[in-house]
Amino acid sequence: MTEHQKDIQPGMWIAATTHHFKESLATENLRAQGFQAYCPMIRKRVRHARRQSEVLRPLFPGYVFIRFDPLSTQWRPILSTIGVRTLIRFGDQIGVLPTNFVENLRIREDHGAIPLPRARDHYAAGERVRMREGPFDGVIATVLVADDKDRLLVLMDLLKRGVRVKVSIDDVVPV
Repeated sequence: MTEHQKDIQPGMWIAATTHHFKESLATENLRAQGFQAYCPMIRKRVRHARRQSEVLRPLFPGYVFIRFDPLSTQWRPILSTIGVRTLIRFGDQIGVLPTNFVENLRIREDHGAIPLPRARDHYAAGERVRMREGPFDGVIATVLVADDKDRLLVLMDLLKRGVRVKVSIDDVVPV
């Protein structure tokens, strides 16, 4: 046990990186070894062959969280788990997640997925917004469309012309 592992409280959560698109496999294999593993999921709309469906995708692609007790658990078996690449470490120190991070995610979960705020839930066509930060800081715009990817198509009045610009929901505030 390293010096830092003694600082890890029993039941703390650590993070592991996974192989590409192997979060579910890593979670299943960790659970089969007796670890408590968690991979928070979100619902995402995908289109394929003119069909649209909702699928579950990881909130943090490439990562899973593992409850770890340094007094009773060895962390080396985690590294040989199928699907897991490595633990998040800082030198010899295992990276520990902030207290209640995973519990707060689990509380927000609804039917196996964490609901995310969407631009279309916050902004409607015709609503006036003010740009914040960047080259358009302070410019007032009108929302034309809010999409599923938290982007807004806004109409700005620049150089006495209406200009359509796609911006992130984070780049605007309501007027």
